[in-house]
Amino acid sequence: MPAPASHTTAAASNALGPLLPLAVGGEEHRWRVGMAESAAAAAAAAGLLEPGAKEVAARSLGRTAHNMSSSSLRKKSDLALLRKVPCAPLRGLLDNLQQVLLATKLVLLFPAVFLALAARYFDFGQEWVFVLSLIGLVPLAERLSFLTEQVACYTGPTVGGLLNATFGNVTEVIIAIFALYEGKVVVVKCSLLGSILSNLLLVLGTSLFLGGLANLGKYQPYDRMQADVSTGLLILGALCHSLPLMLRYAVSSEEHTIVSWDAGLELSRACSVVMLLAYVAYLFFQLKTHCQLFEPQEVEDDGDDSVSQDEAVLGFSSAIIWLGVMTLMTAVLSEFVVSTIEAASKSWELSVSFISIILIPIVGNAAEHAGAVIFAFKNKLDITLGVSLGSATQISMFVVPLSVLVAWIMGVPMDLDFNLLETGCLFLAILVTTFTLQDGSSHYLKGLILLFCYIVIAICFFVLRRRGSGSNDGVGMGVASNTRRI
Repeated sequence: MPAPASHTTAAASNALGPLLPLAVGGEEHRWRVGMAESAAAAAAAAGLLEPGAKEVAARSLGRTAHNMSSSSLRKKSDLALLRKVPCAPLRGLLDNLQQVLLATKLVLLFPAVFLALAARYFDFGQEWVFVLSLIGLVPLAERLSFLTEQVACYTGPTVGGLLNATFGNVTEVIIAIFALYEGKVVVVKCSLLGSILSNLLLVLGTSLFLGGLANLGKYQPYDRMQADVSTGLLILGALCHSLPLMLRYAVSSEEHTIVSWDAGLELSRACSVVMLLAYVAYLFFQLKTHCQLFEPQEVEDDGDDSVSQDEAVLGFSSAIIWLGVMTLMTAVLSEFVVSTIEAASKSWELSVSFISIILIPIVGNAAEHAGAVIFAFKNKLDITLGVSLGSATQISMFVVPLSVLVAWIMGVPMDLDFNLLETGCLFLAILVTTFTLQDGSSHYLKGLILLFCYIVIAICFFVLRRRGSGSNDGVGMGVASNTRRI
């Protein structure tokens, strides 16, 4: 009788145990896992694994489109010099520093983190603090994704998938919390709206356009079922955003009456609970019942120095510590961005809405966006759609309602009424994206249409700066303004 897959892999791993060379922390774990996987692969080729065991082993890695997108910006570390360090604790520390700080193609942006701190505490100007903080958030966001995956390597596929799905947009969550703490509801709404628009139109449009040009003579298919699930949830989110807006206009036109002045706020909180329940159902659908729909395409090794996200290169305790450090640094820079956005708006003569909707999402998600474009070049559109639609869905159905409920706990009156212009842009962006993805194949013209949609929306918010310097930048998305109109 053939031996079970788990027994075969365990036996291979145990047999290799006595032969382990001197290694430290993540290096030892990498060596052991790599050799065990090689032994398991050899056993599979020899027919020693039960039917279906190979698929189960691959699925246990918890691979997602976000993982693969982030891993495209990583590079392998050269451990040859580390093995020559005689002191084992020092060798382990240097290994950690190399894997966390140097094993990324965005390493050149890390100095912006320290320059932002210097600009803040030596008072170089709030505009410089804002710009340097935005740039510094780019590598930090990518490293947070990397460290979350490292923790997921030790927690199993279900918990790992839940971690990746929950913390995929942790930068937006941190910025929203700091903005709510300072009472800047407009910044929260605009930045979250901008993240959704950026993912749906800019990221997806750029990916489809450049991928279409790079693959002119090739068929560009993708899984339409995955796109249908995400766009369905986005339409539900657009409905929840539209209801408080329609309620306000229905009351102001005296078509209906309300029981209390804060009916729109109560409706928004109820809709937020429904959206979070829908997101939990989506996670169960994605991670349990229909996980095969969300398994990204396999990518051939193209011979570069990129590293697979399946490898655990850090120990569990090291990953947790570094995750805490990177989260703290992200929180510091996010606070800098929130506190200096109004000064940057006045200095550049741009509206806060334009900076929040257009500039912050572009810079904050740059690493993830670059990965989506890279896989579009490789004609792996399932990964590209998983990144763009997955991020938009997470922000719309998780981050936005979570911000409303957190604001409720903090005593900040934030609702889902994003006003007519903003809600209209959101609804039309979802509508255009849905129709663009309905046939299961792509070409460069589809991407160009999405890009043009994003450009005209950006122009629309750019001209808002000409309205003067009224309260809340002329946008008026606070509940107080809703109260006056109702």
